Amino acid sequence: MSDFPVSPSGSGQNVLPQNPSQGLTRAQNSANAQMIYKSEVMAQLVRMIERVAPSQATVLILGESGTGKELIARLIHEKSARKSKPFVAINCGALRETLLESELFGHEKGSFTGAYTRKIGLAEIANGGTLFLDEIGELTQGIQSKLLRFLQEGEIYRVGGKEPIKVDIRLVSATNRDLEAEVVKANFREDLFYRINTITVHTPPLRRRKEDIPVLIEHFLGQGKHGYLGRGRQMSPEAMQVLMNFAWPGNIRELQNVCERMQILAEGHMIMVGDLPDNIRRPNEKVNVEEYDPDVPLHEVEKRHILKALHYFNGNKTRAAHSLGITIKTLYNKLHMYGEFENFSVHSKPEPASEGTASGTAAPVASSDSPVV
Repeated sequence: MSDFPVSPSGSGQNVLPQNPSQGLTRAQNSANAQMIYKSEVMAQLVRMIERVAPSQATVLILGESGTGKELIARLIHEKSARKSKPFVAINCGALRETLLESELFGHEKGSFTGAYTRKIGLAEIANGGTLFLDEIGELTQGIQSKLLRFLQEGEIYRVGGKEPIKVDIRLVSATNRDLEAEVVKANFREDLFYRINTITVHTPPLRRRKEDIPVLIEHFLGQGKHGYLGRGRQMSPEAMQVLMNFAWPGNIRELQNVCERMQILAEGHMIMVGDLPDNIRRPNEKVNVEEYDPDVPLHEVEKRHILKALHYFNGNKTRAAHSLGITIKTLYNKLHMYGEFENFSVHSKPEPASEGTASGTAAPVASSDSPVV
């Protein structure tokens, strides 16, 4: 699933004209994918894509997770001379090194255990088109060196193969890592870094393009797969303001997920503030973990809390049990389990003197607890 909204369209135009009534622009490609936006920062990004796409330069797309890096790669492909050829995407962070090499370059029959047939790699499948390497910052050093050779020589070797295979691709990469910092740490090859970033494109996080939130929500609610439920088709102004104020750390992917959830759980046609997830309605409420001790087991925490309640009520088990929300019998059982029953078996501590008792002559008060379990 693309991070940006994808919906059907039949116009085939590259960029639709701006709608004066909504101020909405759709950057669209022939693969029927469209980038919906209203903000100037996204308009600048689309203009940059228009300039970069016709070239053959490698492109590195940088941005946080969920900001639509793959859709930008697809737009670059669809606006290039390679648009009639394949666009092939692979997530470099989802596969271990040996499997990734086989997926990327292919393998010959019998080259390793389980290689029962020849496999054509994705780089070879993308011949003449665009190869998109998502999360390229996750590549191991071994794959980095093979990728560098491929980019320099324009040829690949299948795993177990002896003959080079000429491949013509345009490389578009993406990552949410700071690759320059990874180069300094020696986690990413410097020569490969300069090979893949002839052009660098930055995708803005959703918090920097908040004017796009209403049009994106309208799109997700209107085009969502749960629209048949007949619920959650519109947002109340109060709910929309809450969504506008939220920071959206997961960016557009998170917004799309929330819209889907709201449409399913909404009570009626209009989504109200009460239909929003708790973490969005109350984003500043965080669990306090400063006092958490990872070495203290749960039963010890319970024991301490019960003893605190008993001391607070001067040993009165009835009042302590009521405050703890348990029965007196459960409290007795807990005290037996913790070996504390004898310490609280007799209520001998006097209650504070009442106003009717003479000063200095406080009368003993009998326990209201029964010592019988």
